[in-house]
Amino acid sequence: MAASDLSEVTDSDFDDEVIRSGIPVLVDFWAEWCAPCRMVAPVLEELAAEFSGRLKVVKLNVDANRETATKYDIMSIPTVILFKKGEIIKQVVGALPKESLIRELDLGEEI
Repeated sequence: MAASDLSEVTDSDFDDEVIRSGIPVLVDFWAEWCAPCRMVAPVLEELAAEFSGRLKVVKLNVDANRETATKYDIMSIPTVILFKKGEIIKQVVGALPKESLIRELDLGEEI
Protein backbone atom coordinates (compact mmCIF):
# COMPACT_ATOMS: atom_id res chain seq x y z
CA MET A 1 0.00 0.00 0.00
CA ALA A 2 1.55 3.22 -1.13
CA ALA A 3 -0.72 5.72 0.57
CA SER A 4 0.02 6.44 4.19
CA ASP A 5 -3.64 7.51 4.56
CA LEU A 6 -4.70 3.89 4.07
CA SER A 7 -4.16 1.32 6.84
CA GLU A 8 -4.86 -2.31 7.60
CA VAL A 9 -7.23 -3.40 10.35
CA THR A 10 -7.61 -6.83 11.90
CA ASP A 11 -10.18 -8.72 13.97
CA SER A 12 -8.37 -7.56 17.12
CA ASP A 13 -8.35 -3.80 16.39
CA PHE A 14 -11.51 -3.47 14.28
CA ASP A 15 -13.67 -2.07 17.09
CA ASP A 16 -11.03 0.49 18.13
CA GLU A 17 -10.19 1.59 14.58
CA VAL A 18 -13.66 1.44 13.00
CA ILE A 19 -16.55 1.19 15.46
CA ARG A 20 -15.17 3.72 17.95
CA SER A 21 -13.66 6.08 15.37
CA GLY A 22 -14.48 9.77 15.75
CA ILE A 23 -14.82 10.15 11.98
CA PRO A 24 -16.59 7.99 9.36
CA VAL A 25 -14.63 4.91 8.28
CA LEU A 26 -14.70 3.20 4.90
CA VAL A 27 -13.70 -0.46 5.24
CA ASP A 28 -12.48 -2.42 2.23
CA PHE A 29 -13.05 -6.15 2.72
CA TRP A 30 -10.55 -7.82 0.35
CA ALA A 31 -8.15 -10.74 -0.23
CA GLU A 32 -4.77 -11.15 -1.95
CA TRP A 33 -6.15 -13.50 -4.63
CA CYS A 34 -9.04 -11.19 -5.61
CA ALA A 35 -8.37 -9.42 -8.94
CA PRO A 36 -11.29 -6.94 -8.60
CA CYS A 37 -9.94 -6.07 -5.12
CA ARG A 38 -6.65 -5.05 -6.73
CA MET A 39 -8.60 -2.87 -9.17
CA VAL A 40 -10.36 -1.06 -6.31
CA ALA A 41 -7.18 -0.48 -4.25
CA PRO A 42 -5.92 2.61 -6.15
CA VAL A 43 -9.41 4.16 -6.01
CA LEU A 44 -9.50 3.70 -2.23
CA GLU A 45 -6.01 5.20 -1.92
CA GLU A 46 -7.26 8.27 -3.81
CA LEU A 47 -10.32 8.54 -1.55
CA ALA A 48 -8.13 8.22 1.54
CA ALA A 49 -5.99 11.13 0.35
CA GLU A 50 -8.90 13.22 -0.93
CA PHE A 51 -10.99 12.90 2.24
CA SER A 52 -8.03 12.86 4.66
CA GLY A 53 -9.05 14.05 8.11
CA ARG A 54 -12.76 13.65 7.30
CA LEU A 55 -12.86 9.96 6.35
CA LYS A 56 -10.65 7.08 7.45
CA VAL A 57 -10.11 4.38 4.82
CA VAL A 58 -8.95 0.96 6.02
CA LYS A 59 -8.52 -2.52 4.53
CA LEU A 60 -9.46 -5.81 6.16
CA ASN A 61 -8.09 -9.02 4.65
CA VAL A 62 -11.00 -11.48 4.84
CA ASP A 63 -8.73 -14.55 4.72
CA ALA A 64 -6.72 -13.41 7.74
CA ASN A 65 -9.68 -11.91 9.64
CA ARG A 66 -12.56 -14.32 9.24
CA GLU A 67 -14.28 -13.30 12.49
CA THR A 68 -15.00 -9.74 11.32
CA ALA A 69 -15.82 -10.84 7.77
CA THR A 70 -18.35 -13.33 9.15
CA LYS A 71 -19.82 -10.80 11.57
CA TYR A 72 -20.65 -8.47 8.67
CA ASP A 73 -21.83 -11.28 6.34
CA ILE A 74 -19.21 -10.61 3.70
CA MET A 75 -20.13 -13.08 0.94
CA SER A 76 -18.43 -11.40 -2.04
CA ILE A 77 -15.33 -9.28 -2.32
CA PRO A 78 -14.50 -6.56 -2.81
CA THR A 79 -17.11 -5.20 -0.43
CA VAL A 80 -16.76 -1.71 0.99
CA ILE A 81 -18.80 -0.62 3.99
CA LEU A 82 -19.10 2.93 5.24
CA PHE A 83 -19.39 3.14 9.03
CA LYS A 84 -20.39 6.27 10.90
CA LYS A 85 -20.48 6.31 14.72
CA GLY A 86 -20.22 2.52 14.69
CA GLU A 87 -23.24 2.04 12.41
CA ILE A 88 -23.30 0.79 8.82
CA ILE A 89 -24.37 3.69 6.59
CA LYS A 90 -23.79 2.22 3.12
CA GLN A 91 -22.45 -0.98 1.59
CA VAL A 92 -21.18 -1.53 -1.95
CA VAL A 93 -20.26 -4.93 -3.40
CA GLY A 94 -17.99 -5.17 -6.44
CA ALA A 95 -15.40 -3.02 -8.14
CA LEU A 96 -16.65 0.41 -9.16
CA PRO A 97 -14.89 3.40 -10.73
CA LYS A 98 -14.09 6.24 -8.34
CA GLU A 99 -16.99 8.52 -9.36
CA SER A 100 -19.51 5.68 -9.09
CA LEU A 101 -18.17 4.65 -5.69
CA ILE A 102 -18.36 8.23 -4.39
CA ARG A 103 -21.96 8.47 -5.67
CA GLU A 104 -22.99 5.05 -4.28
CA LEU A 105 -21.50 5.79 -0.87
CA ASP A 106 -22.94 9.31 -0.90
CA LEU A 107 -19.55 10.80 -0.03
CA GLY A 108 -20.12 14.46 -0.30
CA GLU A 109 -21.25 17.23 1.92
CA GLU A 110 -21.64 15.18 5.11
CA ILE A 111 -18.14 13.65 5.06
